[in-house]
Amino acid sequence: MSGPAAPPAERVDGPLLRIAFILVLGTFMATVDATIVSVGIDTLADEFGSSVAGIQWVTTAYLLAVVTAVPASGWLADRFGGRRTWLVAVAVFLLGSVLCALAWSATSLIVFRVVQGLGGGLLPPTGQALLARIAGPGRTGRVISVVAVVPLLSPVLGPLAGGSILGVAPWPWLFLVNLPVGAAAIWLARRHVPVVPPSARRTAFDVRGAALLSPGLAVLVLGLTEVAHGRHLTAAIGVTAGLAMLAGFTAHGLRTRRAPLIDPRLFGRPPFGAAAVALLVLGASVFGTTFLLPLYFQSGRGLSAWEAGLLLAPQGLGAAAGSVLVNRTIDKVAPRTLVVTGIALILAGTVPFTQLGHTPPDAVLASALAVRGVGMAMIGAPVMNIVYSRIEPEHLPRASGALSLLNTVGGSVGTAALAVVLQDRLTARGPDVPQAFADTFWWVLGFCLVAAAGATRLPRTHARKP
Repeated sequence: MSGPAAPPAERVDGPLLRIAFILVLGTFMATVDATIVSVGIDTLADEFGSSVAGIQWVTTAYLLAVVTAVPASGWLADRFGGRRTWLVAVAVFLLGSVLCALAWSATSLIVFRVVQGLGGGLLPPTGQALLARIAGPGRTGRVISVVAVVPLLSPVLGPLAGGSILGVAPWPWLFLVNLPVGAAAIWLARRHVPVVPPSARRTAFDVRGAALLSPGLAVLVLGLTEVAHGRHLTAAIGVTAGLAMLAGFTAHGLRTRRAPLIDPRLFGRPPFGAAAVALLVLGASVFGTTFLLPLYFQSGRGLSAWEAGLLLAPQGLGAAAGSVLVNRTIDKVAPRTLVVTGIALILAGTVPFTQLGHTPPDAVLASALAVRGVGMAMIGAPVMNIVYSRIEPEHLPRASGALSLLNTVGGSVGTAALAVVLQDRLTARGPDVPQAFADTFWWVLGFCLVAAAGATRLPRTHARKP
C-alpha cells in the first residue's frame, strides 16, 4: 500500500539554481582533484626521481587530509557561518594548488597536497549544508538532485582531464587548472550567495573528539592501504589503532555533555542510520569500481590512460541522465523506491564485470556502465533529501558533515579493501588477469547487496512540511 501523497513541490527558481551552480564549483574542484592526479603518477615519479610506490603518496596524502578535514566542517559552519567557511575552504584549496605547482621534490609535493586536501575536504559538506539551508525543506530534494551528480562525474572526468592536460602542458598544470575555477567561485559566491548566520548556540570545539576521530580515520585508511601494498605488520598496527581510536570517539561522543564533533546518536535516529549505510556502501561501490576499471583497461587490455577514461565516460553520461530523472521525480516518488531502484540498476550494471574472464565486448561494458551511472544518480540525492528534509535547520551542518564523511570513508575503505582482494586474486590466478578482476567484482556485488539491505529501512513517504 502506498503512503500519503507527497506534498506539492515548491518552485526551484533561477536565483536558487545560480547559487547551486556556484556552490557546486567547490565540490567539482575538490572531487575532480582527487582523481585528476591519478593519470600523472608515472610523470610525477619521473619528474622527481621517485618510485611509483613513493609518489603514490601524492594521492594518499590528499585522501587522508580530506578524511581529516570533513569531521570539523559542521563545527566550523556553526561557529563562523556557512558562506564564510566555504569561502575560506576555497582559498585554502587554491593556496594548496599553487604550492603543489611550485613543488621542488616529491616530499614537498606530498606536504602541499595535504594543504590542498584540508581545503578540499571542507567544500562538499559545507556547500551542501549551505545550499540546503538556503533552499529550505520544500526545495531541497530537487536542487540536491542537480548538484549530487558532480561527485559521480568526477571519477570519470578526473582521469580524462588529467590525460588531456598532460598531453599539451607540463605537470604543474594538473594543479594550476584549479585557479580560474576557484577564483570564479569566490567572486560569484561573494556576489550571489546569501549570508547564513552562524548558529546561535556557540559550542566549544570538541578537542578530544577531534583528537580521536580524524586521526583514527586517517590511521585506519592508512592501515588498509598498507594491506594492499603487502606490508602486513604496518597494516595490522594501523587498522588496530584506527579502530581503537574510533571506538574511543564513539564512547566519548555518547558520554560528553557538549556537542561532539559528530554525534554518534545521529546514527540511531531514523532515517539517518539507514541513509548512512546506503551512502557508505555507495561510496565503496562507486570509488572502488572507478579504481578497478582503469587498472583493468590498462593492465588487462593494454589501453592508454586516455582510452581507459573514454571507456568510463558512459558511466558519467548515465549519471547525468539519472540526475535529470531524479530531478523530475524526487518530489513525486517515494524516496525508498528511488533508492532501491538505483541499487537494483547498479547490481544489474555490475554483473557483466563479473564475466571479464570471458572478455565481453566493449559495447556490453559501456552499456553496463551507463546503467550503473543512472543507478548511482538515483541514490545520493534521494538519501540526502530524506535526511535534510527531516532534520532541524540548526543541525544541518553537522549532519551534512557526517554524510559526507561516510561517503568519503566508504570510498577510501572500499577502494583499499578491493585492492587487497584484487592483489590476492592476481596471485591466485597468475597470468589470467581478466579473471582476477572478475573475481573482485563479485565483492562489488556484495557491497551493493549490503546497501540494498540498508535501503529497505528508509521511509516509504516524503517528510511533511511544517
